[in-house]
Amino acid sequence: MSSTVTPPRSSNVSEALARGRLGVPSVIFFVLSAAAPLTVVAGVVTTGYGVVGVLGIPLAFLAVAAVLALFSAGYVAMARRTANAGAFYAYVARGLGRPAGVGAAWVALIAYNALQVGLYGTIGAAAAPVLDRLFGVTPQWWIVALLAWALVGLLGLLRVDINGMVLAALLCAEIAVIVLFDLGQLGNPAGGSVSFAAFSPDNFFVPGLGAVLVLAILGFVGFEAAVVFSEESKDPQRTVPMATYLSVAIIAVIYALSSWSMTVAVGPDRIVEEANAQSVELIFNLAGAHLGDTVLTIGQALFLTSVLAAMISFHNTTARYAFALGRERVLPAVFGRTSPTTGAPQAASLAQSALGLVVILLYAFNGWDPVLQLFFWLGTSGGFGVLLLIATTALAIIVYFARNAEQETLWRRLVAPGIAAIALTVIIVLAVQNFANLLGVEPDSPLRWAFPAVYPVAALLGALWGMTLRSSRPDTYARIGLGAESAAAVAVPPSRVEAEVRR
Repeated sequence: MSSTVTPPRSSNVSEALARGRLGVPSVIFFVLSAAAPLTVVAGVVTTGYGVVGVLGIPLAFLAVAAVLALFSAGYVAMARRTANAGAFYAYVARGLGRPAGVGAAWVALIAYNALQVGLYGTIGAAAAPVLDRLFGVTPQWWIVALLAWALVGLLGLLRVDINGMVLAALLCAEIAVIVLFDLGQLGNPAGGSVSFAAFSPDNFFVPGLGAVLVLAILGFVGFEAAVVFSEESKDPQRTVPMATYLSVAIIAVIYALSSWSMTVAVGPDRIVEEANAQSVELIFNLAGAHLGDTVLTIGQALFLTSVLAAMISFHNTTARYAFALGRERVLPAVFGRTSPTTGAPQAASLAQSALGLVVILLYAFNGWDPVLQLFFWLGTSGGFGVLLLIATTALAIIVYFARNAEQETLWRRLVAPGIAAIALTVIIVLAVQNFANLLGVEPDSPLRWAFPAVYPVAALLGALWGMTLRSSRPDTYARIGLGAESAAAVAVPPSRVEAEVRR
């Protein structure tokens, strides 16, 4: 990139995130916190066993990890060429064109906001057993949600490395208790012997496999966030690839081990029945029986902090997407400004907090079910939106490298993302077919179509907005996908910027 597109200092101060504050461990903490390991182990795994009734969940996690590792080969190759907090949005814009990039951006904003806001619905349920056991009180869910909202909103305005330190403490404790739970379950096998039936292919390729694969991929949502923090990384060329691959591997091992150890402790012939009866409490009841009440209380407390850590991570991710769009003027410019003292995307963070507050008050006032209608519905739908973004980005990577194949292997630019795109498309089809089960509604419920239909509509409207910008505001159109270089696009003719982007 030539020096003629280097932003002036005054612009760079107000439209740049703080650089060099995150190393590989910090980025991994953000990624794993978004994945919320204890929440997935206690909630998603038991749901898979109890509702879907498929024993091969450990294999499902490993299969999904393999698909995401293939996707990551092209994903991190793109990351080496551009450091952009917009991630999916920027990559789709570079591969499939600017209008498609704006469509992806709208999908990303809806999906990540759904994931973030949905978590406010479960924080009260997560806090209830802890507060009842320790203090004998069970406050209304919205009171706990408002306290969590205030903490997350405050952290969102502080330095990103401070958020990273908070997540480090929460996540290390969370993973430690998961490992302790797993050891307790493996040390007390049902019937006196350890069973490996959950890893048998015969228990994997069965009816219901589609729903299990969708649940498994929802457990990985957040792994893609390493690229979102690339602009704030100390060495993006090294940090992003390492954080992405390590996150996928760590998540896969934790989920596969935990879901398998649960079948060992309960028995493969009884896991479906017990998971259906006990739901989220299954893993905690096993911990209480094998490890004692103290460990049980600690586990319940860390389940609460697991949800809180995911909130912090998704808040930061969502704010940076809005920041990237504001910096490139796809959203109002105010979203593209950072705090001069902390380097945080201040306006974008405040807007995300405002949305969370409105949703909490709306649900509280109307008496709507916070777990089913807020956490479960929005969380599932948000995860589906991220799945669509991953699949679209895989296609964008292939198209991008078809035009820019230099210094990249055939494996990274075509084979790996191509296999991933095919596998992800199959999972998307299965997700749509099983969306009623994922929402917990009747097959004829209009919600089974309404929730997934939001995304193609948003993508279409976003693409139309992108084409409108091309004709009405060419200077803004020239910014799309440029990231930190977008400020200079104002002073450079669109044709010149287009040439620079191709380079």
